[in-house]
Amino acid sequence: MELYHDSTQRVEHPAIFEQQRLLDFGKGFYATTSKEQAQRWASIKSKRESCKSKALVNVYFADDNLMYETHLKIKRFNEASEEWLDFILFNRNNDIRHSYDIVFGPVANDTLYQTLTLFESGILTKAETIARLKVHRLFDQVSFHTPEALARLKFLEAYQISQ
Repeated sequence: MELYHDSTQRVEHPAIFEQQRLLDFGKGFYATTSKEQAQRWASIKSKRESCKSKALVNVYFADDNLMYETHLKIKRFNEASEEWLDFILFNRNNDIRHSYDIVFGPVANDTLYQTLTLFESGILTKAETIARLKVHRLFDQVSFHTPEALARLKFLEAYQISQ
């Protein structure tokens, strides 16, 4: 399978760096199976950094059975669920590392932030929040949290997208 990582630079050797903000699945190296999603996020990231930044998509190969490998501790969310919601809210509100090598599941992207804020404020129940999230097209994300997991990625190419 091919995985895509949005960036403003070529990333031949993925690594886990400290992020400036807390993310859905915690600290890790994030990718997606959606080329469209990676291109959109690369463009956004480039515009946020400066008008001189290039919008790049890095492409990696990973074995099709990666998400089912028994040598790694993998957490898989097949859809937006209460467990998924609890997991992303915990990671977005706590700087504590979980024990998974890889986490796979839907992206709670910034366009859905208002729904999450309404839930955190107590205005929406979990069931109402999940129902609202399910009406949106949720892309996937794959996050790698250990060097052993990152070793499963093989860099193929990086390409620039026009903006």
